[in-house]
Amino acid sequence: MLTRKRKKITWTILAVLGFMYFYTMSNMAINPFWRSEITLIPLQLLALIYVTYLRWTRQPLLLRRR
Repeated sequence: MLTRKRKKITWTILAVLGFMYFYTMSNMAINPFWRSEITLIPLQLLALIYVTYLRWTRQPLLLRRR
């Protein structure tokens, strides 16, 4: 029960932070091209961190077969 509550609180905080970030980015008075680029940078960084984490935590194929 406690894990569900923590997970729900974490998702709520992340959602609020995401909404705040996109609201701030949409109200900035900059070129629309740069606004869209700056908006996607956090998503690209999260994807890079996720892929890097998966690569480092996986064992090589040779070790898994034995």
